[in-house]
Amino acid sequence: MSFEWFINIITNYWPMFLRGAGMTLFISSIGTIVGAIIGLIIGMIHTIPTPERKAKRGFLKAIHVILSFYVEFFRGTPMIVQAMVIFYGTALAFGFDMDRTFAALLIVSINTGAYMAEIVRGGIISVDKGQFEASQAIGMNHVQTMMNIVLPQVLRNILPATTNQYIINIKDTSVLNVIGVTELYFQTKSIAGNNYRYFESFFVTCVLYLVMTFTVSLILRYLERRLDGKENYNMVTKS
Repeated sequence: MSFEWFINIITNYWPMFLRGAGMTLFISSIGTIVGAIIGLIIGMIHTIPTPERKAKRGFLKAIHVILSFYVEFFRGTPMIVQAMVIFYGTALAFGFDMDRTFAALLIVSINTGAYMAEIVRGGIISVDKGQFEASQAIGMNHVQTMMNIVLPQVLRNILPATTNQYIINIKDTSVLNVIGVTELYFQTKSIAGNNYRYFESFFVTCVLYLVMTFTVSLILRYLERRLDGKENYNMVTKS
């Protein structure tokens, strides 16, 4: 092993590393955003008050069962297996080849949505019940209560868990190489296959993953501090 090999690999293959890192960030970012939206929607549905009419109660219960199955299925199976089933299963069932990048976005989004659904549910439960009762007392419906009172608090409370999920997604996109998505791990395999320097090639990739996750962590921690506001407020009084 020679330090010169690291320099040579970076010098000769940096465009491939850059393309792979860009694809990794693209898939993980879009997947996290879409997954968070899915989680918020599921969280809101799970907190809908039980309707008085029997037909509506039955319909809502059926929705809960479907959503619960979705959450448990995607939380209980590995993403690499989900990728194989969705990508190749779609081709077998419907007879058309799904675009690999679209398949990657779909897989990461619905997988993240299952985890975010439970994160959001926990965030909603953490909000004091008195706030729900107060909103109902002033005539707000469920959607108004969620949008104006609950979700602003939930979004701040779940931001650390969302940051963690984003970092997990950056790393877990590596499993998408099984369906031929040209993310960072896939590109590194191609580079190592060309130069036969596996340790050096994957060490560079390790550093790139660390840089991406650390940078994302710093940015979102800064956002957390901005949302928290100032620690001390001075009361302004008229003289």
